[in-house]
Amino acid sequence: MEKISVAVRFRPPNLVAANTSPASSGGGGDREWRIDDTRVSLLHRAAGPITGASFAFDHVFDGAANNERIYGTVVRELIGAVVGGFNGTAFAYGQTSSGKTFTMNGSDADPGIIPRAVRDVFDTVRQADDREFLIRVSYMEIYNEEINDLLTLEGQKLKIHESLDRGVYVSGLREEIVNSAEQVFELLQLGEANRHFGETNMNMRSSRSHTIFRMVIESSGKDQTDGGDAIRVSVLNLVDLAGSERIIKTGAEGVRLNEGKYINKSLMILGNVINKLSENGKQRGHIPYRDSKLTRILQPALGGNAKTSIICTAAPEEIHIEETRGTLQFASRAKCVSNCAQVNEILTDAALLKRQKLEIEELRKKLQGSHSEGLEQVVLKLRNDMHKSELERDRLAMELEDERKLRMTLEQHLTEQQKLEAISSDHFTDSIQLDLLKTPDSKSVPDGFVACRSRYSQDVEFSPIPENLDNIAEEDLWTRLNKGCVTDLDMLEMTPNLKRESSFLQEKSSAAPLEEPTNAICQRLAKECIYDQQQLEESKARCANLEKDCDVLRDENLSLQQELSESKLEADSLVAEKQAQLDDLRMRCVALERDLSSSRQEAHRLATEKQELAGQLGTERQKMDELKQDIRVICGDLLQREGQLTSIYTKSKAIIESCKASQGSDR
Repeated sequence: MEKISVAVRFRPPNLVAANTSPASSGGGGDREWRIDDTRVSLLHRAAGPITGASFAFDHVFDGAANNERIYGTVVRELIGAVVGGFNGTAFAYGQTSSGKTFTMNGSDADPGIIPRAVRDVFDTVRQADDREFLIRVSYMEIYNEEINDLLTLEGQKLKIHESLDRGVYVSGLREEIVNSAEQVFELLQLGEANRHFGETNMNMRSSRSHTIFRMVIESSGKDQTDGGDAIRVSVLNLVDLAGSERIIKTGAEGVRLNEGKYINKSLMILGNVINKLSENGKQRGHIPYRDSKLTRILQPALGGNAKTSIICTAAPEEIHIEETRGTLQFASRAKCVSNCAQVNEILTDAALLKRQKLEIEELRKKLQGSHSEGLEQVVLKLRNDMHKSELERDRLAMELEDERKLRMTLEQHLTEQQKLEAISSDHFTDSIQLDLLKTPDSKSVPDGFVACRSRYSQDVEFSPIPENLDNIAEEDLWTRLNKGCVTDLDMLEMTPNLKRESSFLQEKSSAAPLEEPTNAICQRLAKECIYDQQQLEESKARCANLEKDCDVLRDENLSLQQELSESKLEADSLVAEKQAQLDDLRMRCVALERDLSSSRQEAHRLATEKQELAGQLGTERQKMDELKQDIRVICGDLLQREGQLTSIYTKSKAIIESCKASQGSDR
């Protein structure tokens, strides 16, 4: 058991709304929210903290926090658990214009939780080398309590079913097999184009529906190829809820007003579910999951087998204090809810990955050694088509089973009518005998229409109808109406939706008093037999059409299998060609390795010679330095001798001149 992770995010103040609010005319109002790391408190500017308005959570973010910080703190650990086999859910809750859609979707500059989670899932899958993954996605919205498929225009007003293998699921919802984050973003863009948005006084682009983006992740070990290993199947739900709103503030009218009623009703039921789950086990009563389609779909995430993170968004302005207080109270109750999450492993053939693994394992191994991305896309498309055909076949099989049950019921009813007609024709052949068998009536028959009770019904004890009957029944009213009897709706099973209005009319007509003449009875029974035969023929025709559709789907499945076999042959030829190219590349690699080895030896020899030459060069440099020193000494000596010679020459020249002068005087 672990608690739901709850975080609160305050958006930056809206200066336009604050300036136009009456509370801001006096200097910003008297109350404000104090935001810490894990606590939010309401303060009065003059009197200090307000009693009963302090809340503690796992994380609290102010207006400066971006989506990257919120995702890393609240959701990133959840994504790792989902890839590991746990179910996970993350959704944003709060009033309208508080930043829920921005938190979940984000912008180009600051992506939200959904795009970051998608990229994180594929990054985590690529890092898991010991397992093989298959990922499929779906995108739906709940608009006015009707489930619509956002990935197709045909998927409108879908139904919720429940089974032991799949749990709670939406029948007819389109699921796409994907192998990259870019494919998921294209599907998200398609879904956003089909989503319902509207303009109100609170928001220019207000979400008018709840959206649920779902990723189903199946994985198995790569080494086990015999199909006997356990398959992990986990579900990640990323939910963008529509905001609760007040008509006075939003100014909703007409269609927007009707949308707001449905939104507030579903959010109120979500709050009731959280209230029930936050109570102790002994005091907890019936949990109203089935009162809303939103809570019914999210039932595993609320007190069930899932890890859940809730981001409650709030507005900091004083004009929104009451709505923010309600959001914080919801977050406080949600923090008390515990889930029992466990790894989902199945050993049956219900997993799509196990059904296709043995068929495509050899082809995938061959494709892993090549770079044929085009063939990989073809195989992925074929797998998507096969999955769609299987879903369509399952849907038609369910409809065929319903038609068969209806036909059996009609046949049984027809048999009973024939038996009753035979009995009436045998025992009451004459209307005079029927009149003799009648009990004398002591009371006179009044004129006009008299409604009589059917002989199959009995008097029942009715509960008193309350004086003030609202659109939504509270639990106390429900208890009074049922005199303390609490029905566990989760234990009830849904009966097939059969068109049995005629059967009720037949039961009522069969409950007519015995005073009816025999001829009228026979005529009525004949008409009923004819009607039942027509119904039986129509059901047989519908069954024949459904069988034809099943045959068409079988033919399509066979054609897909043939295309898959052809793609396998093409893959084999492509793999053979790639193998030949690979052998050629290997031979070239061997030759290049030889050249590289000889080049390395030559480089080693050259490096050795270089070292020797470097040593010789150092020796020569040292000798050159010594020679330079000797040259400097010799130059100094030469300069000294030159000076001496110059002085000797000067002295000798003076002596010669003196000698010449003395000789001239002697003459």
